[in-house]
Amino acid sequence: MTDETTTTEPSEPNEAIHLPAREIMQDAFLDYSLSVITDRALPDARDGLKPVHRRILYAMNELNIMPGSAHKKSARVVGEVIGKYHPHGDSAAYGAAVRMAQPWAMRHPLIDGQGNFGSIDGDNAAAMRYTEMRLSKMGAKMFADIGKNTVDFRDNFDGSEREPEVLPVSYPNLWVNGTEGIAVGLATSIPPHNLAETANAFLAWLDNPEISTREIVEHMPGPDFPTGGIVHGLDGYIQALETGRGQVKLRSRWHTEERSRGAKRLVITEIPYATSKSKLVEQIANLVKEKEIEGVADMRDESSKKGIRIVLDTKAGHEPDLIAIQLVAMTHLEVSVSYNVMALDGQRPMQLGIRDVFEHFRA
Repeated sequence: MTDETTTTEPSEPNEAIHLPAREIMQDAFLDYSLSVITDRALPDARDGLKPVHRRILYAMNELNIMPGSAHKKSARVVGEVIGKYHPHGDSAAYGAAVRMAQPWAMRHPLIDGQGNFGSIDGDNAAAMRYTEMRLSKMGAKMFADIGKNTVDFRDNFDGSEREPEVLPVSYPNLWVNGTEGIAVGLATSIPPHNLAETANAFLAWLDNPEISTREIVEHMPGPDFPTGGIVHGLDGYIQALETGRGQVKLRSRWHTEERSRGAKRLVITEIPYATSKSKLVEQIANLVKEKEIEGVADMRDESSKKGIRIVLDTKAGHEPDLIAIQLVAMTHLEVSVSYNVMALDGQRPMQLGIRDVFEHFRA
């Protein structure tokens, strides 16, 4: 970088103050980085929520859009959020709310949506003027005793309202629902886990803070994805519990069915988390078309509201399981799922193992 200088506001009229451009740029970039890390990308270690998610849920609670009550227009909720608590774009707030209502994205959705909230095929949700929402039962549980001085409040962006610094969640939401985020130089990736298993592991840790990782695994044997699938490569999972970093493999679930004249059928009923079903079907169809996968007579997507059902009719003499193994190697029928458990302790990003997660939740 050259030794260019920049001019700041003078302390006296017509008096210029010259500072190195390098110094100004460094300070500005650090301020920007800290803002992205703390206000957008990383969740709080205590409630597992980023500011936008916390503000959406709090606004809905304040509007009394609770389970059992009537759904309210999503545009009404988004307007409340960006007008009072979150001075950013409406599309970002609506996108965050949509994800909290998608059962294939959240292990336990925090919002109960009504209308078109997208699909597992990657379709976008309808515009917020067409959809409606209310808190789900799990979302409502995040506000237990919030009016009894259980959490600290702070001023909103213009000092006209008060908002909670953290929600008084009744379960380790950071671990149960997981999260993803990318900041400046930092990222977080936490897969979802089973609520009952996580609660059992937490109680075991409370009884014995010196509990070993292997004993925690007995209560919580692995991640639990809303789209199902088979998890393997659990050495990476144990490493993630200990250090906050690791990786597991997630494979689709399938079975075979008999057809006429000795032919068989391969039926895929569960696909990996965060995998677009339509893109997976397209991948498989291209491999069949290019004859890189032999023995497939016909393929169709018979998925419905009852669940996923991708059907491959095989030719006589070809084993469906062998075709499936080929597909595992060549498509997203199997994916790697990474753990990078990064969350905020106050304003500080920290790498957390499972004991750290439990400790922050208890606090």
